[in-house]
Amino acid sequence: MEDYIQFSAKTKSEAITKACIELGTSSDQLEIQVVTEGSSGFFGIGSKPAVIKVRKKEEVSEEVEIEKMVESVKMDSIKPEKKKETPKPAPKPERAKEQKEIKEAREVKEPREPKEKAPKPVKEKQPKERPAKEKPVKEAREPKERAPKEKPVKEKPAKVTKPVEIITDPAEIKEIEERATVFLRDVFASMELGEVEITSKYNTADGCLEVDFEGEDMGILIGKRGQTLDSLQYLTSLVVNKGKNNYIRVKLDTEDYRRRRKETLENLARGIAYKVKKTRKPVVLEPMNPYERRIIHSALQGNKYVETVSEGEEPYRHVVVKLKRW
Repeated sequence: MEDYIQFSAKTKSEAITKACIELGTSSDQLEIQVVTEGSSGFFGIGSKPAVIKVRKKEEVSEEVEIEKMVESVKMDSIKPEKKKETPKPAPKPERAKEQKEIKEAREVKEPREPKEKAPKPVKEKQPKERPAKEKPVKEAREPKERAPKEKPVKEKPAKVTKPVEIITDPAEIKEIEERATVFLRDVFASMELGEVEITSKYNTADGCLEVDFEGEDMGILIGKRGQTLDSLQYLTSLVVNKGKNNYIRVKLDTEDYRRRRKETLENLARGIAYKVKKTRKPVVLEPMNPYERRIIHSALQGNKYVETVSEGEEPYRHVVVKLKRW
């Protein structure tokens, strides 16, 4: 009997292949013992090889195989065969003649007449008449009329908005402008924008504080579709209206962005209206802030063929342009 030879590789299958090549035989002719399965580790760290022990199986010669076949044939011949059932011998003619005479003598005797049994009287079962139970007739009740439950309607509290009043006091106007200017300078300093020229003016016609600023790289303050400018405008409005009884509208602008954006939205609205009229299918615009939605609504307010509605919740509220119903 040959001794086991040890082989190692990254995986068990690679180790078996290696053993087959070195021993010059196939895997079915080998006796294999797995010492370790092996592991890949974590990103190659701590990996362990697979280890197996192998030896060739004993070869059985042709003479031994022939002897085994002869032994199996001998064993089959030794097995006892089943005994064959021998047929019973036919009865002798003299015995058959005696049996025939006995049978005829029995037939000569008169057979006994069977006693006739009197038929049992059949009792006629009369069905018992059970008095039918009268089911009490239930009086049909009139369905009760239930008053529908009225769900209490929760009234949403109305948003309290401060009235917009035009300020005429010069001192108060100056104080409002200074509030906005100081706040914006602090914001620009924290953003490290450098020198930014801020000009503010209170419009006594509509009660709006208009603030404009100029400087280098103002695109940072505008942001994508004016989102940064709108956020800055909202914060400035909070600062200006803090502790005030009347609401003051604030409008921030730079590089004439508000006017250019208004023209862009108006052109967009007219193009969308033409598309809806031609295809007769509604078009959903991208989410916009309330100021930009008002521009779309006002641009198509007098259109004969399309109408506009706002749908969704903030900050995803958007305008839908659709065909008018006639």
